[in-house]
Parts: sequence; structure tokens; C-alpha cells
Amino acid sequence: MSSPLAEPDLSSLSLANSLLPQDPILLPASENTSSLPINTSSPLPPHLSHSPLDNQKVSAPFQFGSRHLLPTSSVYEFNAWDHVPPPPAELARADAQYAAQRAHPVSAFDAARFNADPVRWWNRFYTNNTANFFKDRKWLRQEFPVLTELTAVDQKEEGNEKEEQEEQKTRETTASILEVGAGAGNTAFPLLKANRNPRLMIHACDFSAKAVDLLRASPEYDERHMRASVWDMSGDDLPPGVQPSSIDVVLLIFVFSALSPRQWARAVRNVHEVLKPGGEVCFRDYGRGDLAQVRFRKGRWMEENFYVRGDGTRVYFFDEDELRRLWSGETRGDDESGQDSDAISKEAQRGAPEKVLNPAPCENAQQNPPTESPISAPAPSPNARPGCPKFEIVSLGTDRRLLVNRQKQLQMHRCWLQGRFRKPLLPAAAAAGDDSRNQ
Repeated sequence: MSSPLAEPDLSSLSLANSLLPQDPILLPASENTSSLPINTSSPLPPHLSHSPLDNQKVSAPFQFGSRHLLPTSSVYEFNAWDHVPPPPAELARADAQYAAQRAHPVSAFDAARFNADPVRWWNRFYTNNTANFFKDRKWLRQEFPVLTELTAVDQKEEGNEKEEQEEQKTRETTASILEVGAGAGNTAFPLLKANRNPRLMIHACDFSAKAVDLLRASPEYDERHMRASVWDMSGDDLPPGVQPSSIDVVLLIFVFSALSPRQWARAVRNVHEVLKPGGEVCFRDYGRGDLAQVRFRKGRWMEENFYVRGDGTRVYFFDEDELRRLWSGETRGDDESGQDSDAISKEAQRGAPEKVLNPAPCENAQQNPPTESPISAPAPSPNARPGCPKFEIVSLGTDRRLLVNRQKQLQMHRCWLQGRFRKPLLPAAAAAGDDSRNQ
């Protein structure tokens, strides 16, 4: 369920690096070919690839997230700048565009058509766009270091007396990654290429059968380390071949935005169920105010921050607080009944009034009761699972990136959200950890 955009992944968000203090990049003495005296202890601004003193290229690798637009900078010097908020004029233009979008929403007939069978539109997308639509996400291991750990040479624990016996227990020893919305493999295949762990297994899932066919047909597909299957993360079942509490990392890269808000609750529950205690979600998706949202025209707005593209696929634009509440268990999204948007849309097609509740608080959450919007809520489902799965928010940030077309002198403001959410350890395991620390 990867999201189609003309420029979906130009480079790293770099929140992993940009939120931490950066070591200054120093000019190596070996690169001093100038006859002028150079103070090699003076830090070189991290966004420069060449020393301003002698125009020699520095040997230290460029760090994404470190190119800051300063008052003295020339905006057209580079094709991208990090952490640049839109100016007031751009914000005013975006607000006017949102008002126009709301004034001309998608028709009720088309909304029901797009929501009733979203897999149809994704199958059509992957029929028309194969593996060369998206760029490979080679930046993933830099942004999410846990992926570097899982793909390292070996994951054996030192000092394990029963090491040989443990190696025979595949489910216990395998380093497992579940990628949701695997698309044509632009995440999974770069991970496989960089992998040095003989026990790595990537479960690459997409609810488009066409996308899964592309994965399996690729020459990079290796059944020793990868299993591709059709799976809807907002459905009732777990991915084929995946057991509860068996996954180390779940990758949600530009996929959660393809869901209707009424599908979020079930999707979060499924992710929580497959993760091992202590396992993590690596999340990256569209943020509110992104250029992709601002540029939508008439007839694409379905509900607040939720749109349908020209190819029939859907996209939602998030903000930090919304994601924090959802993944920490404070709210469970709009689906307090367990019924997804497909069922709701089918009711709408039969003429039943459609209703949606504002995000409902979980049990024991200190929230006000939900209020009804003009759309009415579906009847509770007997299969609804009570309670909200709770994740620890390891990190969550907004990255605003200014992209520059130097030839046309254009400036484009992009906004992405990136986070890491951890499934808490079991109470017994946590208590054992506390005891060991107290000894």
C-alpha cells in the first residue's frame, strides 16, 4: 500500500540525526593543499561539502538533516534545506486552498465507490506502475538504527550455554521484520541487499495482490530471507505465517496514510499483536501541510485531512498530537465499533446514513466523552476487541523540508512525520529487569 507521489522519497528525513547534537565536521589536515595557513580546529558548517578556505571536498560523509537555511544562505545554492517552516504567506495560501477543497468535496457516490473497495484501486495502480515508480529507500537503516542491528552479521547472545539448542529453534532465533505496504519492494530489497544476518526473515505484506506478484517476480526475491503475502493490516487476521508476539520490527513507511481513520484502531491492534514485547514500529508518513495536501484541487476532499487521488487511492495527512494519542493508547481512532470503512461505505451505498464518531478515548483514559459529527455512527460489531493497545513513544517528530527547483526558481515545502513506537515489555519481564538492576 505504498503511497504514489511524484516525489515520494527524495532523501532521508534525518530526524535520527537532526534531533541529536551533531559533531562538528573538521577539515582533515591531509586535504590542506592551500599555501594559506588553515585553522583545522575551526568547525566546518555541516551543510557544506567543500571547505570555504580551499574549496577542497571534506572526507567526512554528509549528514542528512544538517543543512539549515540561514539568513546569509542563498536558497538556490542547494536543491533541499532541512527544517524550514513555511513562511506566513505560504501558510495563508494553504489555508485558502483547504477552504476551497472543503467547499468542493468528492461526491457521495464517488466517496462510497473509493471507500468500498480500496484494494481495487491499488491493484490498478500496481498494474500501471511497476518497480520503477518509487525510489529504493536506502536511507532506512540510517534513520532507524534498529534495522542496522537486525541486519548485522550475527545476533547471538554472548554467554548462552545452550546456544546450539537455541539455534535449532527458528522462531526464537530468527530476526524478524514485518513490512506493511511492501509495494514493489523498495524497502525490503535494499534491506536484503545490506543484510549480513543469516537468520533474518522479512515478511513483506501488501493488500494488493498485484504488488505481491511484483515482489515474487523480482530477481532479488530470496525465499530464504523473505516471504511476500497479501494482507490487509486493518482486517481480522494476522499476516500469513506470522504468529502473535513473533516480530521484532514492524515497518510502516508511507502506508498508514492509505487507511481510512475508521481503520486505524484495528490496524494498531494488529501491529501490537504481532510484535514481541519490546519490539518496535518504525513509522514515517505524510504530515499536515505537506505540498501533496495543499495542491489537491476540487473533488478530492473526502473528510478533514483525508483525500482521494486521481488514481483512486486514498491518503491522510497526520499531525504529531494525533499520532501520539493513537499509538500511546489515549484514543483508538474513529473506529470504536471495530467496523472498518469498507463496511461503512457499503451501508452508504444501500442508502443508510453514514455516521462517524470523533476519536474515542480508551478505557481509563482521561478524556471527555466523544461528540457526534453530522455523520452518524455504525452499530457496534460483535467482533470488536475492547481496550486500546498502548505503545511507548520512543521518538516522534515533524520534519519540514524545503525542496528547490533551481532551474525554474521554485520552492516547495514538504512535511513528513517520523516516529518509533515500542511495545512494552510484559509485566513479569519488566519486573525481572527491575530486580536485576537493583541487585
